[in-house]
Amino acid sequence: MTNRRDFLKQAAAGVAALSMGDFAFAALPRQARVIGANDTVRLGVVGVNSRGRALAQNFAKMPLCEVTSLCDCDLKALESCQAVVEEVTGKRPRGVQDYRKMLEDKELDGIVIAMPDHWHATAAIMAMRAGKHVYLEKPTSHNPAENEMLLKAERKYSKSVVTVGTQRRSWPNCVAAIEELKSGAIGEVHYAKSWYSAARKSIGVGKVVPVPEHFNWDFWQGPAKRGPVYKDNLIHYNWHWFWHWGTGEALNNGTHFVDLLRWGMDLRYPTKVTSVGGRYHYTDDDWETPDTQLISFQFGDEAYISWEGRSCNNTIVDGSSSGVAFYGSNGLSLYMDGGNSYQIRDVKGKVVKDVQSQLTFTEGDRFNPSGKLDSFHFQNWLDVIRGKASTLNAPLEEGCISTQLMQLGNIAQRVGRSLDIDPETGRIVDDPLAMSFWAREYEPGWAPKI
Repeated sequence: MTNRRDFLKQAAAGVAALSMGDFAFAALPRQARVIGANDTVRLGVVGVNSRGRALAQNFAKMPLCEVTSLCDCDLKALESCQAVVEEVTGKRPRGVQDYRKMLEDKELDGIVIAMPDHWHATAAIMAMRAGKHVYLEKPTSHNPAENEMLLKAERKYSKSVVTVGTQRRSWPNCVAAIEELKSGAIGEVHYAKSWYSAARKSIGVGKVVPVPEHFNWDFWQGPAKRGPVYKDNLIHYNWHWFWHWGTGEALNNGTHFVDLLRWGMDLRYPTKVTSVGGRYHYTDDDWETPDTQLISFQFGDEAYISWEGRSCNNTIVDGSSSGVAFYGSNGLSLYMDGGNSYQIRDVKGKVVKDVQSQLTFTEGDRFNPSGKLDSFHFQNWLDVIRGKASTLNAPLEEGCISTQLMQLGNIAQRVGRSLDIDPETGRIVDDPLAMSFWAREYEPGWAPKI
């Protein structure tokens, strides 16, 4: 087991390695192992404090799948997750604090990425370069430029099977609901809405404190430009609400629901994006991103969709604290809550079809909200890796488009005006100020390399 003394040595070595440039990629194996239909897939999970811990635990329960390696900047989180996997499997996975060390493991077939948003694209590209398959949690990236990098990397390293953690694309009743829509069950759909509400508390005003001994602050920052100092209200969750590392509630939860809207209506990039809202609750704290936000997307004359986010007011909408609603041309509407169920209602709101699920989704559980439901999504990725299936339920391109829509919403919010978008490329049209948010500045030596 890694002890604190070893951790401090590894942390120091990791910082020193930065001067080598390009993450020493020349040393990484780039050829993926050929996996047969009945072979065990060996995985490494990176970022295992919260969502990553649930992913490690749930992947470890999958047949013909073994979690052999874990990585986290926090020694306590790493050791806790090692214990969880060991309890499930009887085997203690290897633990490392430096992601590059994980990628050097020639026995690993795939990487499950659950790091903070500012790491997602860089970590996925590194894994593809190292010849690994990738399960990438949403959002796919921190900014739109990184979506373009990811898709370019996927084309270059085409042997890597890359899927995105928009897991509702594999939940059985969500799939059935989308099939109902596409069969014309409620007529043509030109407008749909989505929403997410919570009752998050103030994060307060952080104090500058020494970095805990068990935590590698430098590697946690990774590709993000150095600048903000370590405060006691940042790690492990509140980074979501700081623009430097996070992407706000729009990407934290909104991505899931706008992805459902796009999927159900066969939409790609919009022609116009608008966002209104702000930070209205607990305004004397450090929270930077909106806690109340309404983003709307116009798709020419074809369609219009929206997402409403309320981080600090969990009043329900149409019977659910999160979900989507599609409005049909024949007066019927289809509602999907945040879980694995849906309803069709008539013009007076009467339920004419109600499809429920015994597999539950626990709203507000940031650790493991969807339990057994996610196994459907995991199995699809593993089946494609083994050659038992040919189509991913959540391919990288779809994840990048849904992510980018929400990023465009945040950019519209920050510049204070609507954005005109090229529907073919998803790029902002004739707006230099808005385009200044398209990409980010990286810490020297940490920029993604394709």
